[in-house]
Amino acid sequence: MPNHSPDATDWKILGRLQDDARISNVELARAVNLSPSPCLNRVRALEAGRIISRYVTLLDPLKLGLTVSVFIQVSLEKQMRDALDAFENSVLARDEVMECYLMTGDADYLLRVVVPDVQSLERFIVDHLARIPGVASIKSSFALKQVKYKTALPLPQKATRPRR
Repeated sequence: MPNHSPDATDWKILGRLQDDARISNVELARAVNLSPSPCLNRVRALEAGRIISRYVTLLDPLKLGLTVSVFIQVSLEKQMRDALDAFENSVLARDEVMECYLMTGDADYLLRVVVPDVQSLERFIVDHLARIPGVASIKSSFALKQVKYKTALPLPQKATRPRR
């Protein structure tokens, strides 16, 4: 796949797999108008090319007692490579950090953290985040309601346009 761009059939496969990664190859082939063997070959090529990077199971955080979702802005004292690396390595080791982005603007990093309660958030901030060398400031914003959440990437229009 590195030397070739996905074609319309590949885009259909990718769209269908984003909707349901557990779909059988036979069902997937039927959905994209291929026979099973060529369909499986295309999926394997998409995996080999790292266009499909992995398959996951999405869990409902509320049903698991993870009711607090927080966005945390972190600013470092200095944006030197050693400080950035130390911060990123510390964050990578924390399971409650769902996402972490190096940012432009006022804060250096934006984290999305999911925890069971406010006390857990306090422990995370006080015992872990604030102790990372070079952290200058921490600002938290609680998510009151999740209006939209999706994991499927927007695919090119050519993948969903009906043929004429």
